[in-house]
Amino acid sequence: MRIRLEDRLPFVSVILGRGPNQLVLDQVLLDTGSAATMFSVDEVGKLGLAPEPFDPIRRVVGVGGSEFVVSKRIDRLGLGEIELQDFPIQLGAMNYGFPIQGLLGTDFFVQAGVVLDLKNLKVYLDKPASSEG
Repeated sequence: MRIRLEDRLPFVSVILGRGPNQLVLDQVLLDTGSAATMFSVDEVGKLGLAPEPFDPIRRVVGVGGSEFVVSKRIDRLGLGEIELQDFPIQLGAMNYGFPIQGLLGTDFFVQAGVVLDLKNLKVYLDKPASSEG
């Protein structure tokens, strides 16, 4: 999967799936400084995924300040050939002053076992080391 630099920030396109429906988001930031993956509540609403009364609410803090988010799970989260099932996400307003639909956090990178190759602007699956010696 190719990484696009926009204003020197790394962006990718992801696919969110809920049941038989899917949504492509093209403005998703690769954010190694974020522990959790988060998407705009307005964007995921297009899949019918919205905050509900008993969803856990968390406060997240970042460089730009803090905001309250709702914890949910998404059936599928795909980044190119990489797809995770039943993945936890956060839903928030994401009003950061520039167009952004979501951010992929460290939780996604670790669970998927991806390599972020910033020299070549690519994301790919880590290949297990050969057992030949």
